[in-house]
Amino acid sequence: MPKPPSTDAVPDVLLVAGDPRTSEPLSAMLELAGYRTVAVDRATEATVWLTERRFDLVILDVTLPDTGALRNSRRLLAPDRPAVLLLTGSGEFLGSLPGGGPGADGQGGRAASGRVAEVLARARQLVRGAEPSGWDGALRYGDLVLDHATRRARRGERTIELTPAEYRLLRHLLVNAERVLSKEQIGRHVWDDPPTDSAIERLVSRLRRKVNGEQPPLIHTRRGFGYWLGGTTRP
Repeated sequence: MPKPPSTDAVPDVLLVAGDPRTSEPLSAMLELAGYRTVAVDRATEATVWLTERRFDLVILDVTLPDTGALRNSRRLLAPDRPAVLLLTGSGEFLGSLPGGGPGADGQGGRAASGRVAEVLARARQLVRGAEPSGWDGALRYGDLVLDHATRRARRGERTIELTPAEYRLLRHLLVNAERVLSKEQIGRHVWDDPPTDSAIERLVSRLRRKVNGEQPPLIHTRRGFGYWLGGTTRP
């Protein structure tokens, strides 16, 4: 079921794509780039999410057989509607419809490469205009802030120095706040080559000590399942 709208500054993207070969790498790249992503494989399911939650961008595979379900979505017809990025089923970029009012942005048309990197670049352009005031590229949860520009974290007034691997792990945990991530999910997003379980455990342990310090813990273990970042209530 859809969750309530987010109250932080992380842009929300709804990815509607039927082919996992398109949706999975694109979703992973969007989350690593700092977006909170919801991925569905049917347009009818997307209409439910759009009814319950505000998104900054919708990425739509136009080859899905039920895309007509979105044509009369009240959210996509609203004055402050999200931008819409159009794809083919194979991930090729077809064009875009900007949010915030009627009309097209004049930058449609089939792209030459049309793959994940290009789609991500276009998504950045479209979301930039919809970013909330005060968005500075940082990720936040409570008093924890991860600054993309400096690659440092801050917990209240305390600065946290991070190694590159710790930065990637903390970013992945923040993007997926209050969601349990398995070791496999963490390994896929933090390392280029598959790590050992012990390497993941050591990295999480180091980051946990740095982030938690003497303050209320934010990084937790759910035994048998993985790790999660959030308050004291278990997801």
